[in-house]
Amino acid sequence: MIRKAVVTSIAAALGLTSLAAQAADQVLNVYSARHYQTDEALYGNFTKQTGIKVNRIEAKEDELLERLRNEGANSPADVFVTVDASRLAKADEMGLFAPVKSATLEARIPAHLRTDTWIAFSTRARVIVYNKDTVKAEQVQNYEDLANPALKGLVCTRSGSHPYNLSLGAALIEHNGAAKTEEWARALVANFARAPRGGDTDQIRGVAAGECGVAIANSYYFARLMNSTRPEDQKVVESVGYVWPNQQGVGTHINVSGAGMLKTAPNKEAAVKFLEDLASDEAQVYFADGNNEWPAVPTVKVNNPALDKLGAFKADTLPMTKLANSVAEAQRIYDRAGYR
Repeated sequence: MIRKAVVTSIAAALGLTSLAAQAADQVLNVYSARHYQTDEALYGNFTKQTGIKVNRIEAKEDELLERLRNEGANSPADVFVTVDASRLAKADEMGLFAPVKSATLEARIPAHLRTDTWIAFSTRARVIVYNKDTVKAEQVQNYEDLANPALKGLVCTRSGSHPYNLSLGAALIEHNGAAKTEEWARALVANFARAPRGGDTDQIRGVAAGECGVAIANSYYFARLMNSTRPEDQKVVESVGYVWPNQQGVGTHINVSGAGMLKTAPNKEAAVKFLEDLASDEAQVYFADGNNEWPAVPTVKVNNPALDKLGAFKADTLPMTKLANSVAEAQRIYDRAGYR
């Protein structure tokens, strides 16, 4: 009996050793356009929980997409992570993503925040920022208000070809139609205080300095300034107000950070596990709070004073699939309107 027990114990130990070795051999190769320090903990926790080693390559979205195109079927990448629905849609149009079937993702990520091939894991809002001395909040309650002739010479934005603005244009097409969106784009251009340039933070600073009266910016840029301890940033925050647009209608435009499993992924099982892990409570906090965004899983809460201060708002629930379908049309409309 003792000999049998010893043999059984040895066999069990060998089995556990074998499983550990298998886990140690597993890898996941991630191409990521996200560059946030908190993502380190996200990847580290995934390895700790699963034993799967994460190899990560970070670069700009276009660089990674070009790399994937050049690597083709020989690409070692399993998962592509990026920001903005238009960029995820571009990767999908290139035929890079494979369908993902997961009961976990279907249960945790709202239907409007996922497609058959890519999934959103955090959200951000496109807000209107205005100079308190030159523009009244009631003048800019909707995105459509930015085309009002009363704002001539007051509007600033970043380039119309930037994905953030293309996604907003795509949403307007879905809600208002292409013709009305083109009218809006032309009137918006006529209201510019200057030619589009810089990023969203530059637009907010321009509003604070009086160079612009009103601008469009992603919410996390404003939250980042609110979290800053620099006196010049606090002065900017004090000088401007912000509006959650379209609260009496479809709600404020929402965009996403997301990811998808690549069609040529050599480690598909690990890729699905990783995507499912991104929907876990702990990972959602790391993924979203690292860039002052909101979790895609509605039951997950983050402890972020800036987000709390921004307050609650009605978000547009336009399905990401519809938004993605209109990005190319938005670019054509912007081109015709001179919004570059």
